This record gives sequence, structure tokens and C-alpha cells, in this order.
Amino acid sequence: MARPGRGLGLRPQLSDEVAARIRELIMTGRVRPGEFLRLERLALDFGISVTPVREALQSLRSEGFVLLEPRRGFVVAPLGRQDVQDLFWAQAAIAAELAARAAARIAEPALRGLAGHQRALEDALAAGRPGAAEEHNHGFHREVNLAAGSPKLAWTLGSLARYVPRGRYGRLPDWPALAVRDHRLIMASLRAADAGEAGERMRAHIVRAGELMVAGMERQGWWREA
Repeated sequence: MARPGRGLGLRPQLSDEVAARIRELIMTGRVRPGEFLRLERLALDFGISVTPVREALQSLRSEGFVLLEPRRGFVVAPLGRQDVQDLFWAQAAIAAELAARAAARIAEPALRGLAGHQRALEDALAAGRPGAAEEHNHGFHREVNLAAGSPKLAWTLGSLARYVPRGRYGRLPDWPALAVRDHRLIMASLRAADAGEAGERMRAHIVRAGELMVAGMERQGWWREA
């Protein structure tokens, strides 16, 4: 199994951080479906005790990332092409509804916040800083979701988005152009208070992002035929 990198410090949310790191290992292909995740090895690699690793794996089991095989331990769950497509379909449906609700109530400060994130995203892309661009992409979508005034629906969307670790979009070759173009269209719909158009543009944006993600995973050999 690929080593996860630097150790983690001792913090109250340690098991959550461990879960995020293991989730990233899975979704970047560094550990693959069917591969066992050994508690002691992960604890050693992370520089922590076994307890938060066990808690993290139990959490990931409830999310469907790993399975627990009796007397054998935790194993990375299967993740098919259709699974990924379904996840993005669900994200697109919820994100579209949030965008439509945001269009009906978004205020000028939030619109300025969106514009600021978009400028920073484009500047980061121009400077060759995909990590910073992705952070502002996250900020852009968070601003839309907050403007919708539907925290439970936004939380549901966030739980689905966990399948895509930070930094993943920035490694997709066609993502920068997609983010720049689609975000501008979404902002125009929000500024015009056109709920229907904002929802459809957000839906199309997430679906296209999903298509890029599937293509990227295919290039990595996720579903290579035997």
C-alpha cells in the first residue's frame, strides 16, 4: 500500500482527519478496491495510535468506502464507473436545487463574494497554482450553497462531495476551462435572479465535472479490462 505521507498531529478531530486522508488514498487510486487497510500499518504511517485509525475506518465503512470482512479486517470497497456517475448525478440534482433557491434570495454581498472567488480562481489558474484555484472553486460553490438558506440540503451535498478529495479537480486537464466558463454563466443567472436558469446551469456544470472525473479515472486504469 502506498505510504500516506507526513504524520498527523494530535487534535480533537483526529479520526475525521484520518478518514479524509484514507478517503484521498482511495479516490486517487493509491489504494485500490479489494486492497486491505491494515490498522497498524496506517497508524505507523500516520504517526498516531491505532484507535483513531479504527474510528476513521468505521466512519468510512458507514460511508461505503470500505467493507469489514470478518476475521480479515477492512478492505477498500468496489467502486464502479456507474457508482461514480451516480454520485455526480445526485450531486448535480442537489446542487441545481440549491442554486435555484440561491437565485431567489441571494444578496449583493454574496454576489460580490462569488465574483471575488472567481477572480481569485482565474488568477490562480493563470499563475499555474491549481491547488489555490481549487480552494477558490470550493469557496465559490460554498457561497452559492450558503445563499440558498437550506443548511440540511447543503450538508447532504457536502457528504456526497467527500468522494472527490481536495486537489483532484486541479489534476484534470480540462477542468480549468470548465470552471471558468460555467462559473461565469452561473453568476450571470444568479445576478439576474433567474432560478430556473441558475439551477440548470449548475446541474450541467456538475454533470460535466463528473464526466471529466470518470475520464480521469479511466486514464488511471480504474476499470481496466482483465
